[in-house]
Parts: sequence; C-alpha cells; structure tokens
Amino acid sequence: MPAHPSSTPPAPRTLGELRASGHQHRTLKAELRANLLEALRTGGERFRGIVGFDETVLPALERALLAGHDLVLLGERGQGKTRLARTLTTLLDDWTPVIAGSALREHPYEPLTAHSRALVAEAGDDLPIEWLAAADRYAEKLATPDTSVGDLIGDVDPVKVAEGRSLGDPETVHYGLVPRANRGVFVINELPDLAERIQVSLLNVLEERDIQIRGYNLRLPLDLLLVATANPEDYTNRGRIITPLKDRFGAEIRTHYPLDLAHEIALVCQEAVLGWNGAESPVPDHLLEILIRFTRAVRESPAVDSRSGVSARFAIAAAETVAASAYRRSAVTGEAPMARVSDLATVVATLRGKVEFEAGEEGRELEVLAHLLRRATHEVFRARLGGADLSGLIERIESEGMIATGDLVPAADLLEAIGPLPGLAKLMERLGLDGAESPGQAAAAAEFALEGLYLARKISKDVDGTGRVTYQS
Repeated sequence: MPAHPSSTPPAPRTLGELRASGHQHRTLKAELRANLLEALRTGGERFRGIVGFDETVLPALERALLAGHDLVLLGERGQGKTRLARTLTTLLDDWTPVIAGSALREHPYEPLTAHSRALVAEAGDDLPIEWLAAADRYAEKLATPDTSVGDLIGDVDPVKVAEGRSLGDPETVHYGLVPRANRGVFVINELPDLAERIQVSLLNVLEERDIQIRGYNLRLPLDLLLVATANPEDYTNRGRIITPLKDRFGAEIRTHYPLDLAHEIALVCQEAVLGWNGAESPVPDHLLEILIRFTRAVRESPAVDSRSGVSARFAIAAAETVAASAYRRSAVTGEAPMARVSDLATVVATLRGKVEFEAGEEGRELEVLAHLLRRATHEVFRARLGGADLSGLIERIESEGMIATGDLVPAADLLEAIGPLPGLAKLMERLGLDGAESPGQAAAAAEFALEGLYLARKISKDVDGTGRVTYQS
C-alpha cells in the first residue's frame, strides 16, 4: 500500500503495456493481507475514523482479514458496523487494472466471462484496460424482505432476449450486485432480514466462490470479500442467518459501544456537526461530558429495552441539538453562540423517539429521561467543580432572592443578575473555558454552577411553562 496514495492512475492503457510494467496480479484477499501486514509493520493508518475498538474489535478484524475470512459484524444498532466495513477500502491498492468495459471488473490477466476471454484472445496485447480506484471497489446492499435472487446474483435480461439472442446464450444474463462487486468488498447490511430462500443463493458465493443463474452453466470464480452486519436481536428472533450460511462465514466479530467515556466523547466530536460554517463548536467540554454520561445512563437504565440498544447516533443528535439551541439564542440576542445548561433540557423531548422503553414504562418516558439527564449533570458537577468554593453564589441568591435564566436569556443579562462573583475565573479554568473576556463562557460557567448547587440541594429551582428557569434560596 503506497505511503502517499496517488490520485492519478498508472500509465499503462493496454494489456501489453501492463505486462511490460511488471504488474503482478494478486487476489483481493491477498492484497488485503499484504497491505494490512505492511500497515502493521510501519504503524500506518488502518481503519480511519474508528474510535474505541483498538483493543477489542480491531484485533479480531485484523486476524480475520489475515486469515482471508469472510465475516459477520454482530452488534446492536449504532455501534459503527457499517462504518467499520467501509474503512476496509483503505487497505486496498490505490488503483487496480480491469478490462475496459467489463461488467464484472475482470483483471486483464484473469478474464472470467466467455465474452472477456474472446476479447483477450482477439486483441492480445492491444486489449484496452482501465484503472479502478480503491473507493470504487466497495458495494453495499441493505437486506430487505423484498430483495430477490436477481438483485443479488442476477437474472435473464428480457431486453437482450428481445434483441434476438437465445435463452441459452450467457450474454442474456444481467448480473446482480454480488458478481458486479467482483474484486472488491461487498457488504450486506442487516443480513437476518434477508428471506431464508434468498440467503441460500449466497452459499455458493461463500464456499465455491461462483454463481448460478437460472440453470445456466456458468462458473464465475468471483474474487471478493463478503461482509455481513447483523443485530443480535435480529440474529435470534425477527430474522436469522440460516445455519449453512452462518457456517460459511469464517469469522463472527462482536462490536460494542465505546467502553471508555473519553472514546465516546471523541466519537461525538468526530461525527457531530457542532460548529457551523467552519466556526468552532459552541458546546463546551463539560456539556459534552454531560451528554455522553446521559447517553450511557440511558443505555444502562432498566427502564430502557436493552435488546434494542441506544445508538451512538443518540449522543451525536443530542450534541447537535444543544449546539442548535445555542445558535438559536445567538440569533435572537445577537451574542456569540455558547451553549449553557439551560440548552440541555431541549434534548429530552427531541430524542425521546430514539429510545425503546420497556412496556411497563409507558407514559413515563420523559420523566425517565429527565431524571437521567439530571443525574448525568450532577456527576459532571461533582467531577469538575467538586470542592469548589461556591459560597459567594449561594450568598448572592440568599441576599437577592432569585436569579432568572433560560434558553433565550442573553449571557449579559444572566451575568448582571448574578453580579460580581468572586472565583468565577477559577470556575471557568476548572471547566476548560479560557475566554476570560467572553460573556458567553462566563455565563456558561455560572449557570453550570447554579445547576450544580440545585442538584446538590443547596438552592431551589423553578421552571415555568416557557422554559424560563429561576434559581432561588
């Protein structure tokens, strides 16, 4: 695998020029194996954008690829199974030669179809070739109950028959997605949702590496890596992978949600769109940590159906919702966007539909989510501001009676209501907010401290129907 991938295909344009260049043909799995070994030796990038799998999933995947196994990625929704499969193209050669116009992307040294073999015999070294980029050697199909054998493997093309070709002519065959993915990676998402009689059509692909279409005497030794994804629930109940097909996969690899809090925060920062038009994210680190702890608490809650899982997309959508709330306030008030604790409440109602609750929790969904969000906020408060001197803030509330805030209250108004607060700069430092002159960051720190005092039962809090929040003694 080249250290510096080239965007320009190699020079040879005919079979003769390809032979003269010294090009050596190797199978797809041999190519993956060699490039993976080289990346392991040199410490090169292997699975771009994958977070939290370094010590668990990736070693198993690497062993499967080195062994040349087709594989099943098994895990709950939102664990990055498809994303992981798509990274396999980074282990392919940047460019590979194919016979020009070949539907099956055949290598010029290894023509498969009768038509391509005739072309090679007729043109010889003048046979035109094309170059296929690594990104184009990936194909994907979402398994649905209405998927047919023709979609995956192929069928007779009635147009070609109408043109006068006989039914016995192999040229009347229209190849499906699997043979057209020849010399590439083919992924079937949610394989258990594929009807069992359709799964049977993949048996030959996995074992004999060939295809059969409506009794045609075809033997096309396909060169591909087949990857399937599945959810454990589908694996056992809604659908299943038939035993002969499951037996033909060389490896079953279990995925998981990020085990480490920092990994899940890094994943959200990587995937979520928080800063608009190239701007920095308006969501400070302590709010991101609250959202991740909230996601993990929802995932572990007995009120939530653990079989369905709580996707990483839940945390990503939560972070994007909080950022959007900050931008909305910015548009109304004219201040720079900076998310605050009051923006967190918006995620509960917005994301309720992403969670499957147990049957006995009907009607309590919002209550459960709000409780878990408060718990996550309190955990972050104790971790980041535990032991901080907040007596000045408590005295301010006791003397003045109340401090009002909310998702549309400008930062300047909140800071004016609080007044001079000794130790505010130190609070901002502990929260990683370095904008000492930024009203938005100062308000974010002060509001987080107020919410923490409320959750620690040092002050009280009242929320009206419009979302306006009042902290009082």
